[in-house]
Amino acid sequence: MTPFQRGDNYPDTGGVSGAHPTTIKGWLARARTEGEKGLGEKRRGRPVGACRKLTLAAEAWIRDQIVKGNPQQIKLPFALWTRPAIRALIRDHFGVDLQERLVGKYLKRWGFTPQRPVKRALEQNPEAVRQWLEQDYPRLRAQAAQEGAVIYWGDETSVKEDAHWVCGYAPRGQTPVLAVPARWTTLSMISAISPQGKVAFQIVEGSIDAERFITFLTALIQDAPQKIYLVVDNLRTHHAKVVTVWLADKKDRIELAFLPSYAPESNPDEYLNRDFKTALRTGAVSTDKNSLMAKATAFMDCLCQMPQKVASYFRHPSASYAMSGI
Repeated sequence: MTPFQRGDNYPDTGGVSGAHPTTIKGWLARARTEGEKGLGEKRRGRPVGACRKLTLAAEAWIRDQIVKGNPQQIKLPFALWTRPAIRALIRDHFGVDLQERLVGKYLKRWGFTPQRPVKRALEQNPEAVRQWLEQDYPRLRAQAAQEGAVIYWGDETSVKEDAHWVCGYAPRGQTPVLAVPARWTTLSMISAISPQGKVAFQIVEGSIDAERFITFLTALIQDAPQKIYLVVDNLRTHHAKVVTVWLADKKDRIELAFLPSYAPESNPDEYLNRDFKTALRTGAVSTDKNSLMAKATAFMDCLCQMPQKVASYFRHPSASYAMSGI
């Protein structure tokens, strides 16, 4: 039996429940008009969407613009979707001028985060890339399987530490000073990797020309137990006449396949190069050619013992197609 069914008064009931008598009177009045359902706990705070500057339809439209294109496609003078760019979009299309801080809150609510863009050449032909992914590479993979061959991906890169280094801590207003040599002897690396985690590389002084490319190919097939298809870009060296002549009588050992022009993101070896250059910029500063060569060689020697790490380069979204059929 409840206190009221027993005839208790408001103060007595308040002593039992711990609620103020005025609060109890409100509960009773609500129960008489709404029934027991009226006594349920109600959601506190503002309703979802209350006091927002944008309607749900406007939010959906803005998200769609961000996902499907870039600001330049709708004639906004921004390269990427930054807070100022989105603020300008909202102002131009909805007449609402939001603070950038509020734009950031909307972006967080939508699950959008700031990300470093992937660079893509303006000269890239999307149709050629599509044909490579849907026709050319599947044909190459089938041919390799029929011949019992293995597919490698190859690329060249410079060996240098002149790019941006990682950040270092220092007192506010005291920018760290990094002493580096002003002149370098050019070093270059050519490498090739397979989805199975195998690595082959050479680091040479100077650039990779046709003769050095042939030297690398010779070493690549020297102890290979099966034929190799090497996928490379359209660097002029790869199409050199002397290279073509050298390959002519070795089709049972090695053949080249060429990626679409201006599509480096489709080459898994590009992601090895990214790790390679990051490693060069995180250790001690090289003081001369020999110390730089030693640092570069040490990284690649270590990578050769990490097949799982090498295989991870093929899991990048733009290169994962190269894992199919493995």
